[in-house]
This record gives sequence, C-alpha cells and structure tokens, in this order.
Amino acid sequence: MASIFGHSVVGYTLTKIIDNKNTKWLLLAAIVSTVLPDFDVIGFKLGIPYSHPLGHRGFTHSILFALLWALLLTFTLGKKSKKLWFFVIFLCTVSHGILDAMTTGGRGVGFFIPFDNERFFFPLRVIKVSPLGFERFFSEWGLQVIFSEFKFIVLPCFIIFVIRFLLRHKTS
Repeated sequence: MASIFGHSVVGYTLTKIIDNKNTKWLLLAAIVSTVLPDFDVIGFKLGIPYSHPLGHRGFTHSILFALLWALLLTFTLGKKSKKLWFFVIFLCTVSHGILDAMTTGGRGVGFFIPFDNERFFFPLRVIKVSPLGFERFFSEWGLQVIFSEFKFIVLPCFIIFVIRFLLRHKTS
C-alpha cells in the first residue's frame, strides 16, 4: 500500500482542484476517505486471509465500496452540495485502490469485489509498498517509501496545482 501520507496528499489535491471554496468538512471527509480502505488490515488480527474478499486490499478497496461510502457521506454530510460531495468522496476513496495497484508489493487490489474476487495491479508499479505497522514505517524502508511517494504522488499533485493556478490566472 501507499502510506497514509501519500493517500492523504491525493485527497487534499482532489478536494482543492474540484472545489476550493468551503472545503473544511469536505476536505476532512476526503482525506479520511483516502485512508479508510486500509482499515481492512484489522482482518489480519481476526484471522481473515489476505485473499479473502474481506482481506487486505479486498472489498474496502473495491469500486463498489467507494460508491457506497460516497453515497453514505453525501447523504449524511453533503447538505447543499450533494453532487460535489459524492464526486469528491468517490474519487478520493477509489484513489486508494488505484495507488495501491501501482505499488511494488502485495497481492493486487480487488477492484470488482464482490462480483469478482480477482486482484489486479497496474502495469506501472513504481510506488514502493509501505510497511505495515508504525515501528516498521520509521525505518530505512519507510524513508524509501516517502521518497518514492514524493516522486510519484506529491510531485504530480504539485504539478496539477501549478497547472490549475496558471489556467485560472490566464483566464482572469
């Protein structure tokens, strides 16, 4: 998996480029949504195998989960801007699986669970997989993950912000 930091940067970026106004609660919900799929790691403690639909990178990484989560948050928190909330939360949640499918480790992502339990990776697997566990993250491996995420997540997000800024000021 990408780290909590890499996922959060994507949530921040998506929220800010889609709606830069009144984003306090939407931004918080978006960042939580980018990290939420990894709560499936509790399955390891419960004896759920990795390959099980509820295992790591299973249902909580699926497109259906992103859809259901986006609907839940949209109708409980979305108030006036339901379309905006749905769009941002769905994209942020589904972005988690997309980033994980670009990592160098694991057994793939179950994008289509519960309809198909097959796990997938993208051909471009350049993001170093993050270690599970707080102590392991603060190691040389964790440092390699941060550098990898800077190059393949943070830098592209920054470039998107620069392009957005230039386009907005060009039209003004």
